[in-house]
Amino acid sequence: MKDEVVVKEGFMYGPWKPSINAAAQVKGSIHEEETAQKVGMRGGAVAGTMHLDLFPPLILKAFGQQFFERGCISLFYTYAMTHGEEVRAVIKVPPEDAKDVQVEARVESLDNHVVAQGTISAGNPKEISYLQTMKIESSPQEQLRILKGLKPGDQLPAKDVVTSTERMMDALDRLEDVIDWYTQKSSWGTTIVPSSMTWGLMGMSPSFSPQGVGFFGATEIRYVNGPIKVDVNYHTTGKAIAVGVTNRTEYYWFESQLHEKSTGKLVAQMRHMTRFMKQGSPLYPEIK
Repeated sequence: MKDEVVVKEGFMYGPWKPSINAAAQVKGSIHEEETAQKVGMRGGAVAGTMHLDLFPPLILKAFGQQFFERGCISLFYTYAMTHGEEVRAVIKVPPEDAKDVQVEARVESLDNHVVAQGTISAGNPKEISYLQTMKIESSPQEQLRILKGLKPGDQLPAKDVVTSTERMMDALDRLEDVIDWYTQKSSWGTTIVPSSMTWGLMGMSPSFSPQGVGFFGATEIRYVNGPIKVDVNYHTTGKAIAVGVTNRTEYYWFESQLHEKSTGKLVAQMRHMTRFMKQGSPLYPEIK
């Protein structure tokens, strides 16, 4: 059947699912058709974080609930999809009964593009996650225009956050895949927050509005004392760890932490990169 997870030649393949551009209506964003095409994209781009929701059906089969308590998904986004184009998650099958293990992971498109690549782990494996192995560098401040003034070590605005049941129910039809624990009581006595919505809780932005079209470059979500639960109040903090320039973009990496507000318990950590296109920015008039 179409929706079954398939194991073949040492890999586990999820079902093909349509990419969902949940932010297509956001004017001036890379998700909007007109803006995306102006900066050289094929069309309104699907946020890479949307594809995180493809993995939980595979994760449950591979690792069970342990992943949501102490696990990590670490992905670098390599190819932008447009709304409706089909994608699927792929992970390497872990050794049987392994409790501290990391495996390869990727998202692939129906036309054979690697949409994202990285690792997924559960427990406390010896291996370092995919994004943690990457060399992250900053550029001299004088090279920055879009992100001028943002420096490694800068604290990003802290905030109190919560995913309500009402918001959760409203978002279900905008998830690329779902598991029962998003709508029914889980092993932890309540419903839990999907991966793409976890980014919404832990996402951190500079206190200024960059003059450029932004898009996501990479995301790592690490559960320390998970899961993240619906209707629970959390507090998130974070800081920039790198700010730099490439030929086509400016970017910043940040790390953030999610604490349960009532107890102060660290629940999850995130490492994330956001890029800004030079093309289309008024700060780069020479790039058309």
